[in-house]
Amino acid sequence: MNAAAVVSWWTRVRRLWDRLAVYLPLLLMGLMAMTTYWLVHNTPVAGEAELEAAPRHVPDYFMRDFSVRVFDADGHLKSEIVGTEGRHFPDTDTLEIDQPRLRLLGSEGRVTSATAARGLINADGSEAQLFDRAVVVREASTSAKGIVVPRSELHSDFLHVFANTEQVRSHLPVVLVRGTGDRFTAQDGMFYDNLNRVMQLHGRVRGTLLPPKEKK
Repeated sequence: MNAAAVVSWWTRVRRLWDRLAVYLPLLLMGLMAMTTYWLVHNTPVAGEAELEAAPRHVPDYFMRDFSVRVFDADGHLKSEIVGTEGRHFPDTDTLEIDQPRLRLLGSEGRVTSATAARGLINADGSEAQLFDRAVVVREASTSAKGIVVPRSELHSDFLHVFANTEQVRSHLPVVLVRGTGDRFTAQDGMFYDNLNRVMQLHGRVRGTLLPPKEKK
């Protein structure tokens, strides 16, 4: 190859390079944009595992030999809860209590008390789940229509008390003692609605009714 041919070839190469150099920044920017897009969609977000993890069921404070009172909007006492030890769980906003003792005041002024080995109370005290040797006692009262309601006791290893609606539920065997000796048992739980005067006993039910005592 003679000198003229070399010069001509080199001149063509420089012209081609000059043309490519005009588009090279655009090509590099496009490559960088594609790389950035890929990194954004494939890089794990910091803290993602923590956000997806379920909150831990760990108490944030404890109470010992305590008493909690709940009042209505008019300042009247609705309920009082006493326990030997209490643990508050922020994830469910509930209070777990050892040896709970509850005192509830119904709409007609009837007093209901409850005890158990362990209890779980919601934030506003409207629901109480009582576990192990649970007992709910409703004292005798007279309604506005003059109807006498005898004293009653509910015994079970689980009783769910609803203070606002004056209801009690259970899915475990229960024993109901009413008045001076009436006794009922149910193997599959019960539902009691004090406001509507309804008692539902489930499963095998047995009952003993004593005749009323004659007035002397």
